[in-house]
Amino acid sequence: MNWDRVEGNWKQFTGNLKAQWGKLTDDDLTEINGNREVLEGKLQERYGYAKDEVKRQVDTWSTNIRTM
Repeated sequence: MNWDRVEGNWKQFTGNLKAQWGKLTDDDLTEINGNREVLEGKLQERYGYAKDEVKRQVDTWSTNIRTM
């Protein structure tokens, strides 16, 4: 999925993000506000993932939401 679409429809995707990554708080989601780099940083912070793992997971998530 084009990340611009995620940014433009951020509020629609927040529930799906919390289902995928439950450690993200509402404050995190507000701070992320559709910014992929901030999302990746928050995932690294909350889960301790390596940068390449975060990119892979976000890519997988964004591909899968296309089918929703």
